[in-house]
Amino acid sequence: MENLNFRTLKENEISCRVGTINENGLSLLLYKDARVDMDILDETVGAYNWKKEYLRDNANCKVSIWDDEKKEWISKEDTGTESNTEKEKGLASDSFKRACVNWGIGRSLYTAPFIYISKENCNIQKNDKGKYVTKDSFHVEKIKYNDKKEIIALAIKNQHNKRVFLMKPQEVKNEDNK
Repeated sequence: MENLNFRTLKENEISCRVGTINENGLSLLLYKDARVDMDILDETVGAYNWKKEYLRDNANCKVSIWDDEKKEWISKEDTGTESNTEKEKGLASDSFKRACVNWGIGRSLYTAPFIYISKENCNIQKNDKGKYVTKDSFHVEKIKYNDKKEIIALAIKNQHNKRVFLMKPQEVKNEDNK
């Protein structure tokens, strides 16, 4: 357990969500889902060497990993927030993901740059309530990390496979110029 080292996230394990939106463009936030955390825990410590426990009506989750040297469970805990769709499920999922970040899983996402997509690269409309919205979706095309697990290069594409964001172009190979 002393040398426990969780790997960085792969492109297909990172999701993009619209953060803010206005008439000029939108910002994106990077996140991971709970399945990614479970897969990385299974892969790193083994499916039978970790467990999760929910406390305070799912508001807190404790993720424990078995330490074979100490012969005991070592735990890290965090609290979550409800989602807009399924409150209880979202609360449990968020508290689990946050507890996994305490172990280091996906912590590199906090080093992401500010991701801004200009209106020329997305379809922004006003809904009937006067609020700016988009139906566009985005995905991480490429990501690179330094030895401190900080994001040093990032490319994002939209649903049409057009690259709409590029951080440090010298670090990301432009293989298809899309």
